Amino acid sequence: MSLNRRRFLEDSLLAAAAALAAGPVTRAYGDEDKLGRAAGEKLSVACVGVRGRGASHYNFFAGRSDTEVTYICDVDEKVANRAADGIAAKQGRRPKIEKDMRKVFEDASVDIACFATPNHWHALGAIWAIQAGKDVYLEKPVSHNVTEGRRIVQAARKHKRICQSGTQSRSNPGMRQAVEYVQSGKLGTVKLARGLCYKSRPSIGPKGDYKPPAEVDYDLWSGPAPILPITRPQFHYDWHWQWAYGNGDLGNQGIHQMDIARWGLGVSDIGKTVQSYGGRFGYVDAGETANTQVCIHGYGDKKIVFEVRGLKTKPLQGAAVGVIFYGSEGYLVSPNYMGGTVFDKDGNRVTTFNSGNDAHHFANFLTAVRSRKHEDLTGDILEGHLSSALCHLGNISYVLGERLPMGEVKERLKSDSEAAETFDRFVAHLADNRVSDKELIIFGEQLKIDPAKETIPGKAIMLTREYRKPFVVPETV
Repeated sequence: MSLNRRRFLEDSLLAAAAALAAGPVTRAYGDEDKLGRAAGEKLSVACVGVRGRGASHYNFFAGRSDTEVTYICDVDEKVANRAADGIAAKQGRRPKIEKDMRKVFEDASVDIACFATPNHWHALGAIWAIQAGKDVYLEKPVSHNVTEGRRIVQAARKHKRICQSGTQSRSNPGMRQAVEYVQSGKLGTVKLARGLCYKSRPSIGPKGDYKPPAEVDYDLWSGPAPILPITRPQFHYDWHWQWAYGNGDLGNQGIHQMDIARWGLGVSDIGKTVQSYGGRFGYVDAGETANTQVCIHGYGDKKIVFEVRGLKTKPLQGAAVGVIFYGSEGYLVSPNYMGGTVFDKDGNRVTTFNSGNDAHHFANFLTAVRSRKHEDLTGDILEGHLSSALCHLGNISYVLGERLPMGEVKERLKSDSEAAETFDRFVAHLADNRVSDKELIIFGEQLKIDPAKETIPGKAIMLTREYRKPFVVPETV
């Protein structure tokens, strides 16, 4: 228990004793949970980063009788005030607004910190909150690089904090049933999972020299990242496609499907090998990450193949953003966050699983907050770290790649029938979008991984980043 938390608990108990001595108590005290909160009291929630996905966070917590949003923390003043106004209308009390999360974490009365910041802030924000005695709900990907994720896991375990990853499919009843089916043996032997992020993304506009919005504290927004010129026209959201802050659609949308693929295969480390290829095709803009990409993760006798397509494309076997599990006796297609459909070897539908929504995952988090058992989490930070790391590893291979003609890439992949088939569809997809067959492909280095140590021998620098002081992700948590 942190010093601040201990002091708060002591103050709470003294206040309760004084109230009892003074006369009848109007608030009913039951058995206190291990947060130092009476059973009937609300948990105090600070929402950090409230544009976009962050709205889902505060709308959930502000709409319950057992939680109250007490802080909105965002470096964009307009975004923060708009969120605070909406919360006030929903829960009857306006939360405090603060742009620096460190000041929020100094308040011992805050029980929970939920994060929907840009990716480069995820790890440091979560670790700071955990060290301050808060439980954490952390959006995906939980990290910006491989080592950050492991440090969050270490911090959560050391400080005995609950930390849920924002991979909500793990709490949805239909998806849990689908994964149970894959693992039951009813599909026969399942050695391949194909993740799909077929999500059309237009150009983000020309590279230039732009100014941050006047209402944004750009120093705090940059945080662990260097202070760089803003080269994208749209300040918010389009950071996803720039390496200093985001991880491309592999880490933005694809992390959900990567997590389901790993979960279904039952693999619990970051794999033995990875190779990625692709490029940013169809337009020239301020984006840096691939918009068309394939990643191949080797787990010995099992494999995850992941495909990102940011240009227009048709679904594959009924899934556009989803996962396909291939078994010796059939296959399962998951086209959403809520489940999937099972087919036999002849393509006949066997059964369908489909139920759930975001509320299940938030509720599961609160269950673990009350029980103080991270084992109660369906999306514990360890699972979020492992799946996020797969996305980072694919991007590392891609960044280390060389530009090659399509014909040479085809030649290098021909010995693996699955890789060859995937590449043929990759090329056909580019042709459908009028991308010339003369375009060069970035063909990534095949990397050998030590899954126990979570390292790539000879490539240690690629697993982390240089941090800007004082926004340094600590090595010792």
